[in-house]
Amino acid sequence: MATALAPTDLAMEALRPAHGALSVEGLAHRLGRNLVVDGVDLVVGAGEVHALVGPSGCGKSTTLRLIAGLEPLQAGSIAICGRTVADARTSIPPEERHVGLMFQDYALFPHLTVRRNISFGLGRLGRREREARVDAWLERVGLPGHGDRYPHQLSGGEQQRVALARALAPNPCLMLLDEAFSNLDTHLRADLRNLVLALLRETGTPTVLVTHDADEALGAADRVHVMRDGRLVQSGTPGELYAHPQDLFVCSFFGDANRFKGWAVGGEVSTPLGPVARPDLPDGTAVDVVVRPEATRLAPAAAGISARVQGVRDVGPLRFAELVLDGGWTIKTHLPTGVRIAVGDDVALAVDSAQIFVFVGG
Repeated sequence: MATALAPTDLAMEALRPAHGALSVEGLAHRLGRNLVVDGVDLVVGAGEVHALVGPSGCGKSTTLRLIAGLEPLQAGSIAICGRTVADARTSIPPEERHVGLMFQDYALFPHLTVRRNISFGLGRLGRREREARVDAWLERVGLPGHGDRYPHQLSGGEQQRVALARALAPNPCLMLLDEAFSNLDTHLRADLRNLVLALLRETGTPTVLVTHDADEALGAADRVHVMRDGRLVQSGTPGELYAHPQDLFVCSFFGDANRFKGWAVGGEVSTPLGPVARPDLPDGTAVDVVVRPEATRLAPAAAGISARVQGVRDVGPLRFAELVLDGGWTIKTHLPTGVRIAVGDDVALAVDSAQIFVFVGG
């Protein structure tokens, strides 16, 4: 016999309809003479989280505002859950696009209680259903009993949880997060981000996360889209982008790295860590060589490249050593747990050449 659902469970069941996708084609936008979004194509499936990542001014927030309808469409088309909301002939206003928005400043109504903030977009529901929906979301975001408080009585993390509940309570077809966690401290940011994304995936809501934080993009998203000067320069899973960056910009954006200048000669590029085969490059081609810290490791003296320890630094749970190679080159490497070295020690390095990236024209 099936177990009867409690009222809050019934309210949560209403939050799980089948969602469609976000589809963006040929999105372009100018501010004055500046082309700030240039030919963006994007498809986000139900329950997927995609991150738009890039430096300030690259066009990621403008892209989000165009999808939400907060900026007028100039070129391209946008469809949300199977309905065209903007193209050359269509312009659905923001309030009719069924889009949830979360920003870094929370944007709560200070004169309304938590309960009234969350119920703000639920006017179409009857009172009992509205109250049940609010109770369900207060429970889900970990704030039961906070409904009668005002925003100023809450911590920053609690306010952002209320903003999340308010955005999700109307059951949006799409969720847009614009630097939504950047105002929170590191530990709280990770916890809240995990909660938000778990709820979005559970409800099947396609989600676009805008962030300038590469680690956040890699840790949170199913797919990452790197933006530069208004264009998507590379898209893929976090693993694909980290392991196979297509240019120096993408490689340098994800993770700390050692960088050297070099030239191709005789089908090889000379690096401080040994030659890298590049038979496709003509002699004299100038290149940038990027080596991530995890590409090197300490090795027995007879089996590695000689180096001298110049510095040792702890970064949270990770330890790094800065080493000086023959010829004066410096390189940073990870130190495994338990390894003890000191400034001035002579060590040797082994190298994984598959993690040495060579880029032309960087």
